[in-house]
Amino acid sequence: MIATITLNPTMDRTITVHGLVLDEANRWTNLRLYAGGKGIDVSRAIHEMGGKTVAYGFIGGDTGRTVEILLDEEGVSFSFTPIGRETRTNFIITDTKTSRQTRIYAPGPYISKKELGRFFRKMRQMEPPDLIVAGGSVPPGIPANIYYDIVTECKGFGIRSILDSEGQWLMEGIRAEPYLIKPNVREAEGLLNTELPTEEAIIKAALNLVEMNIEIAVISRGKDGIIAATKERIVKAVPPPVKVRSAVGAGDCTIAGLALKLAKGEPLTEACRLAAAMGTAAVLTPGTELAHRADVEELLPQVEVSETTTKPRAKTYFTAP
Repeated sequence: MIATITLNPTMDRTITVHGLVLDEANRWTNLRLYAGGKGIDVSRAIHEMGGKTVAYGFIGGDTGRTVEILLDEEGVSFSFTPIGRETRTNFIITDTKTSRQTRIYAPGPYISKKELGRFFRKMRQMEPPDLIVAGGSVPPGIPANIYYDIVTECKGFGIRSILDSEGQWLMEGIRAEPYLIKPNVREAEGLLNTELPTEEAIIKAALNLVEMNIEIAVISRGKDGIIAATKERIVKAVPPPVKVRSAVGAGDCTIAGLALKLAKGEPLTEACRLAAAMGTAAVLTPGTELAHRADVEELLPQVEVSETTTKPRAKTYFTAP
């Protein structure tokens, strides 16, 4: 069982237009609704691959009810904490004429101290999962060190945690030493306060993250796949080239692939293989639609995975901004 935590769920409205014109009236050609937010996306991707999952987080208002209905229609289990304010709505606009995509994200509803307390009580009462995946943005009212508290709670119950966020939220969460983190290159550059222009630099960055008492550090590189580091080894997984329809949700599907294999105790090489295949499968779908199982299974044997052992090295930390 893999539990996910989405502090700032969303209903994603994906809109397609043919030839977006600024300062003019535009007519959409297609509109679809998806339950969204990082943890929710991970749960949806895990469910698509036949894994067991339950999504936790905050939900409120008519929009929140729509999110629950959408998840229920997919067969994804959830146990949200109700709040007094409305769940946010994001807009993803895709111009089919230019293949360009515009994303408009909302900050989210204010979460009160009482609502946050109810969330933690619910989490403490759940049946312990094999892994907890937490990540995404943090809505107003919740302190910036929330992921530190969540990871600490997980460790107190002996549960491994995967953290996928950015900026101050990620920095605070890392202080609690989660089991795995997965920044992309841009996020890793911000986290380590350095540029990562080459594969060698990315490998060194992953190793430095491991030295912060992270068991597994994964840095995603878009079409170039992922690089994962532990104290003993470096794993690189490179997917085949594909035509990108939408990159939204690719990182979440990558996390789902890692979680599915690691929750079962399978080797990191196989976790990276599935992660690269699922992340790549996600870009084949439009809007915020996630990876399809058939695409993942077709891509899996095409993912090139290599593994090298690490050499003993002196600890060298980058200074976070």
